[in-house]
Amino acid sequence: MNESPRVLLGHGTENDFVVLPDPDGTVWPEDRLDAAMVRRLCDRRAGLGGDGVLRVVRTAHVPDAPAVLGSEVERCQWFMDHRNADGTHAEMCGNGIRLFLHVLVSEGLLDRASCEAGVLVGTRGGPRRVGATPDGDYWVDMGPARPFGSSEATLSGQAFPGLAVSMGNPHLACLTDVPVGTLDLADAPGFDPGLFPDGVNVELINVLEAGAHIRLRVFERGVGETRSCGTGACAAAYAALAAEDLAEGTVLVDVPGGRLSVQVGASTTVLTGPALLVSAGVLCPEWLTG
Repeated sequence: MNESPRVLLGHGTENDFVVLPDPDGTVWPEDRLDAAMVRRLCDRRAGLGGDGVLRVVRTAHVPDAPAVLGSEVERCQWFMDHRNADGTHAEMCGNGIRLFLHVLVSEGLLDRASCEAGVLVGTRGGPRRVGATPDGDYWVDMGPARPFGSSEATLSGQAFPGLAVSMGNPHLACLTDVPVGTLDLADAPGFDPGLFPDGVNVELINVLEAGAHIRLRVFERGVGETRSCGTGACAAAYAALAAEDLAEGTVLVDVPGGRLSVQVGASTTVLTGPALLVSAGVLCPEWLTG
């Protein structure tokens, strides 16, 4: 490993990530960026701290890219190699992929103006088109929200009915009249492992304006409660519209880390919001070998 690999820290509405620039796949190959290293990087006391890790790498250097991208693999120059804070691979992250594009632009790997029409990026949830807005934000086509049943989450002995929604990863979106700010999300909510064999992200949602504005808190599998979740915002917006018997609409989503906008259409979902780099530096050899 390079003695002093570069690292970046950034976030999208305070959903924060350790970002590893590795365009040619030589600094952080799979056998080096293992689950233990991801956990060390994301440790908020002994590491850099983050909800996950994003490796910025060309698709050609990702061994499982052909399997997850299929016929689209040649169209995706870049791949968002995303790991949860516990070291597991993650399919997709709406906040993370906006930050991913921001890093590509900031590192001079893509021109921002050329990104306004959108760039196809590979993820383990499939290809996603992400683009820059003229006002400095970023948008991502998250693909269609796909409901796949009803279930409930349990929290502190209370049941919260919800809608199971796939955004490339599984969600349980629970609308509730209980103010979400009063809920204790220190522990993982209970859920039905039969419906969610690989775990689930749980959204607790207050409707502020029917079909137009919601407040959201999220417990992400493999991470815990996060300040924001892009796929969770999309699932929550879809569930809020479905509760009003609406198939389409634009919903403002307030999360602890800020505000996102979700446009739900007949065939896809578009998430828009900010992305920000906070710092850049190098990992010290003493930490890498410690």
